[in-house]
Formats: sequence, C-alpha cells, structure tokens
Amino acid sequence: MGTASKKAICFYFQVHQPFRLKRYRFFDLGHDHYYYDDFTNESILRKVAGRCYLPANNILLDLIQKHNGKFKVAFSLSGIVINQFRLYAPEVLESFRRLADTGMVEFLAETDSHSLASLKSRNHFEHQVSIHKKMITDFLGVEPTSFRNTELIYSDQIGSWVTDMGFKSMLTEGAKHILGWKSPNYLYCNAINPRLKILLRNFVLSDDIAFRFSNKNWSAWPLTADKYASWLNKLAPKSELLNIFLDYETFGEHNWKETGIFDFLYHLPDAILKKTPFKFMTPSEIADTLQPVSAISVPSAISWADEERDITAWLGNELQVAAFDKLYDLAEKVLKCDDDTIKKDWEYLQSSDHFYYMATKFFSDGSVHAYFNPYETPYDAFMNYMNVLSDFEIRVNRGIPAEDDHAQAARLNLLLAEKDKVIEKQTEEIKRLAGKAAKVKPRAKPVVRKKKLAEEVQSELIELDIEPPKAAKRITRAKKNKTGTVRKTTRSKTPVSRKSSKK
Repeated sequence: MGTASKKAICFYFQVHQPFRLKRYRFFDLGHDHYYYDDFTNESILRKVAGRCYLPANNILLDLIQKHNGKFKVAFSLSGIVINQFRLYAPEVLESFRRLADTGMVEFLAETDSHSLASLKSRNHFEHQVSIHKKMITDFLGVEPTSFRNTELIYSDQIGSWVTDMGFKSMLTEGAKHILGWKSPNYLYCNAINPRLKILLRNFVLSDDIAFRFSNKNWSAWPLTADKYASWLNKLAPKSELLNIFLDYETFGEHNWKETGIFDFLYHLPDAILKKTPFKFMTPSEIADTLQPVSAISVPSAISWADEERDITAWLGNELQVAAFDKLYDLAEKVLKCDDDTIKKDWEYLQSSDHFYYMATKFFSDGSVHAYFNPYETPYDAFMNYMNVLSDFEIRVNRGIPAEDDHAQAARLNLLLAEKDKVIEKQTEEIKRLAGKAAKVKPRAKPVVRKKKLAEEVQSELIELDIEPPKAAKRITRAKKNKTGTVRKTTRSKTPVSRKSSKK
C-alpha cells in the first residue's frame, strides 16, 4: 500500500531535436557523403531556443529560487540535442547547466540518439544509454539515476534491462489498455524486477496543457493556473501521484507566448502548492519516498504517441519496418569500423524521427504527424532515408578493416589446399593399386588367385576409405565351385550381375 501522508506531483519535460537530412537523391550515392541540412537544423534550433528553451529555462530558474526548494522538475535531453546546442546555441546548454546546479532539477538518462534500439537489441540499447549517461555527466555535471526511454517506450522486458543497468525509476505512458481499471495516479513497479519503480503519465492532465491549452473551441478554454490546480485538488482523495509529462516545446513553440502559456507556467507552482496537498518531487525522490501499489504488466511495448499508445508511429507500416531492419543489419559492421565520421552518422541515422516521418497514419493523429514532418509524403521520407542509408552502407563496407577479408580468404584457401592434398594422395594410391593388379599373372587356379587378389585390393581400398569396385565385390562373393573350373565360376556371376542391375 502507498504512504497516505505523502502526495507527489512530478513535472517532466522532454527535449529533443533531430539532425534533419537534406534532399539526398539516388545519383548522389557514392559521391556525396554528407547527409544533413545544416541550414534547416540551425535555423530551427535557434528559433526554438528563442521561443522556448531560453525563456522557459529562465522562468524555471526564477520559480526554483522563489519557492526555495519546494518546486522541482525533471528533464531528459537527448544526446543529439546536446550536440546541437554545442554547435548552434551554447547559451542554451549553459542555461540547463545553471538549472542542474540548483539541485532542484533531475536529468534523466535515455538513449543517446533518441533511438528505437530497445526494440531491436539489448546490446545496442545498453551501449547507447552508457554513451548518454557520460554526456549528461560531462555537460551537466550530474549522474542520472532515473530513466526514460525514447518517446516513453516501455515493456516489461525493457524495464528489466533498465533495472540491470542500475536505475531506480522509469517513466512511461499510463495507457488505458494496460491499466484497465487501475489508476495512473499511483506508483507501480516492473513486473519482472520489482526494484524498478514505474511512473505512469496522466495523459488527460498532460494533454490539457500540451494540446488543448490554446484551443479556443475547448470547453475549458481559457485554462488558468487556478483552474488547473482545482482539477488536481479534486483528484487528491483518490490519488497519490500525478505525473505531468510534456514536450518542452509546449511552452513557446507549440503554444506561442501570445496564448499566455508562459504566464500559466509561472503561476502554476504557486497555485498547486497553495491549493492542493501535492508536493513537487523528482522521479528519483518519488522512487525513494513512495511505495508501489502493485506491479504493472506490459508484455508488448507501449509509448506516449498517438491514440493507440503503441509503437506504430515508428514501425506501423512496411516502409518503416524495411528501413528499420536495413539500418540495424549494418550494426555489427559499424562496430568494426574505426572511422569517427561513420560512427557519428550511425548515431544520427538512428533517431526515431526518421521513421516517424514515414508514418501513414490518418484521422486524428495525421495532423500531429504532419506538423513535425518536413516531407510531402511518407514515401518521400522513405526514399530519401534509404538513399542516405545505401550510401552509408557503401562507406561502412569500405571502412571495415581489410585484414578481416584477408583472414577469411586465407582460411578458405587453407581448406581448399587441404582437400587438394587428400584428393591427390587418393589418386596416386588408386594408380598404384591398379598397376599392381595389372602385373599379376593367372596360374593354375585363376578363381582362387583372383579372389585372393581382390580381397587384398579391397582391404587396401577400405583402409583408404575408397569404395571398392563392383568387380572386386563380385569376386569376393563368388562361391567356390566343386570342380574349381573357371567356366562355372564365370557363368555363375553373370545372372547375379543382371539381377543386381534390375534392382
């Protein structure tokens, strides 16, 4: 049972931007090995930094200082977005470092390239997580103890891997089809390894801010901090934990400043602290403070994407699956390469965004996919990505150390040489035996002499593991004639030979 005296609220923000690919045509294969649209990547990052990252970070820093330890949030920054900050907006990375220094912000571990590696290979998944942990330590000065997978992808098996890597808690979606009658407003644990605490997103409360805040047709519009806090307070008697998980771009990019989103953010902590019993906690604090009410069973992977809350946003059609399989077919070869540029491209090509662009979903989810998609059609996204991947494969094959191919060829040549020696030895022995048989002259009892010779030949052939000739077999099987004449022996074997051939 949970601890009744403790009620927690967790605000978590995802921060990620992919390295978008330039238009890469079939005729570029083998010639152009640079795949990225630098102008678009820089302009988008600078735009989002000005609209969202910098002003929102400043507000959070003010709130942390204002509430003196009572306001806390959690972030996950993909390794790829950290690299983009370093390239295009170092002041944004510095602003996150200031948040980390307050001790009131937890930074979670994830896959370095915001990839789908957990759906393909445990080894690749763990390798990417280890790279990301090091980046967070190097650039933000903190070591992650909680985890969130790409787009909150989770299953029982993935959760058990995360436990083995030493994390104490993990975030995922409070999907209806896995909760059933249960509420997302409690702490759960992994079904395989209960040591891992599972925080489930309340998608209604989260989407009220992320998707409905600026919708003037929404019945609850306009949404104010006091109104939102009143909703949380109504949930308090039957809730122990409220998890509000959002894309950080919700503030200023998806909902522009003119909608009042920053005012809402600024006043929300004060309204929650004054009007509800919930206290702000980070995922690791929640794992240490609250007790899980039960295990949550998730046999198949879920995510926070689309209405289905599954992985079909990235692997829901044949185009996506074909591109995904081809990408990871190159994994072992990439590991053998000693080229840093190849390894960097391998990292960037794994971003889940590339597969998201190939989605063929329509209806309510179609507009969401279209908003983030730089391609006119999913087929355009697929062709562009596969052209890039084909050129990348050429480079990988060239980059594999030559000694690997030479070693394999040498092993094959050695096997062939050994077989040639065996064949040569057997051929010489057959010639020797044939010559020996030709020199033998028939004497008084030809049948006996032939039989004895055949037995000798057969014995030597068996030792050499050579199938004896049919004639030798017939002679050794021939019955002794009472008179010992050659004529009767010869006649006796003719019909046997024909009978044998009919069989």
